[in-house]
Amino acid sequence: MELKDIKAIIDLMKKNSITEFELEEKDSRLRLKRGSNGLPPAAPADDSLAMMPLPAPPPLMPMSSSLPAAPSAANTGEIDIKSPMIGTFYRSPSPEAAAYVELGVEVSPDTIVCIIEAMKVMNEIKAEVKGVVTQLLVENGKPVEFGQPLFKVRPN
Repeated sequence: MELKDIKAIIDLMKKNSITEFELEEKDSRLRLKRGSNGLPPAAPADDSLAMMPLPAPPPLMPMSSSLPAAPSAANTGEIDIKSPMIGTFYRSPSPEAAAYVELGVEVSPDTIVCIIEAMKVMNEIKAEVKGVVTQLLVENGKPVEFGQPLFKVRPN
């Protein structure tokens, strides 16, 4: 990973108020952590970031384009469509385009419901459930965290 990529990640973290970021590649791992509890982040002693070699990474599960939807905590029978990553939430493919889904729209597992931008990459997020969208939980253009509910769907 190049220094410009690391700087882009840091900018994304600042822009979206993200406090922790971890990335594993073939033979390296990058972990960034900003200050928390309202305090400014502590500056590294030498003001540099380093990538640490890993001995032998454990086998990783293949990543899908989105997380499987998990039942919501309330017993309403609704299912949350959750964010599979940190980034910026967009309801449509471009500012002038219509939203992927609206309230009351029926979705199938392959229906694209939104885009999450992470490191300047637009990631299409699929519903992975069949049902009707009952709630939109995130405003367009707002940052989202890993596992944050984006939509509620009533299965049918």
